[in-house]
Amino acid sequence: MAAPCLFASDLHGHRDRYDTLLAAVEAGRPDAVFLGGDLLPHAFEPLAAGGGDDEAGEGGFLDGYLARRLSALRERLGASYPAIFAILGNDDPRAEEAAALDLDARGLWRYAHGRRLEWNGFSVYGYACVPPTPFLLKDWERYDVSRYVDPGCVSPEEGWRSLPVDEREARYRTIAEDLEALAGAGDMDRAIFLFHCPPYGGPLDRAALDGRWVDHVPLDVHVGSIAIQRFILRRSPLATLHGHVHESARLTGAWRAEMGRTRAFSAAHDGPELALVSFDPERLDEAARVLL
Repeated sequence: MAAPCLFASDLHGHRDRYDTLLAAVEAGRPDAVFLGGDLLPHAFEPLAAGGGDDEAGEGGFLDGYLARRLSALRERLGASYPAIFAILGNDDPRAEEAAALDLDARGLWRYAHGRRLEWNGFSVYGYACVPPTPFLLKDWERYDVSRYVDPGCVSPEEGWRSLPVDEREARYRTIAEDLEALAGAGDMDRAIFLFHCPPYGGPLDRAALDGRWVDHVPLDVHVGSIAIQRFILRRSPLATLHGHVHESARLTGAWRAEMGRTRAFSAAHDGPELALVSFDPERLDEAARVLL
């Protein structure tokens, strides 16, 4: 896919999908690659897509397997090696953030969570956190706009964490506050936001929860972030990139949305293929998505 930018998300440590992604990067020579979180094998699986620890070699998934693959790609591409922007997601233990930062220090990618990074005249912002889910790993979960928790979900104060966190952070910190602090007074005209979570209420956050009830309450089929939705509508960044809700495109038939001037894209997918979005920040209406 020959395009200035490629975007993938929710690879969950599947090495066949990484093989496909890196082959597409080598063939298309994009200027930038965006990785939208849930990059590692599930917390209870040392490796995904077969193989044991010996096949992984020394180190963990990021600082072992993936670092070697990216290093080899950089050696082959030389000056054509793209800027790679990455965040983690709610399935990725925060204990692995040190390895993500090590890849940043080695120039293999640019770790974007909680940061504003400059690239080719654009500002890239990264944000990994999601509102409360039914899952128990809470490293990347925040209350959304208040301390409300949807039926069937577990609060950020419960569950488990791979690293300790201050009690006040777990109890009171919200996605809404985080986004205000991250964006500040920055100009959004040429801003690209790399989110793990989609905005609430559109085609990108539609979950397969039809007809499900918890304690006599019907579940909301939209599971995205109200804070992210409000932020996009209020601040109008140029483009936003999302993942997290794997089945959304299958259920709605849509992987993109228009929110005012903002173009929002999702690379989440619930099939065995890699969903890859290609886009040019200067011509966002020409963005495309393929399953490889």
